Amino acid sequence: MTPLRTGLALAITVGLFYALCALVWALAPGPFLGFMNNLFHGMDFSSMVQPRPFAWPGFLGALLVLSAWALLAGAFFGWLLNRLTH
Repeated sequence: MTPLRTGLALAITVGLFYALCALVWALAPGPFLGFMNNLFHGMDFSSMVQPRPFAWPGFLGALLVLSAWALLAGAFFGWLLNRLTH
């Protein structure tokens, strides 16, 4: 696998999982907040939650940044793996 293909695979994976995470938050914010509190060893994030409508620009901006970062990280990983295995 080439570094670019590795980066693309990671970018697509991160993008899909980010979208899934946003969907779960939109559909079940209470249980999701409880899960996040448990995930971070009991920290309480409820004081940070402010009711507001879903914002497509914020979602798409974060999706773009996370996917671009994953593309770069995956391509670097693929490049480094090739260097270390040859």
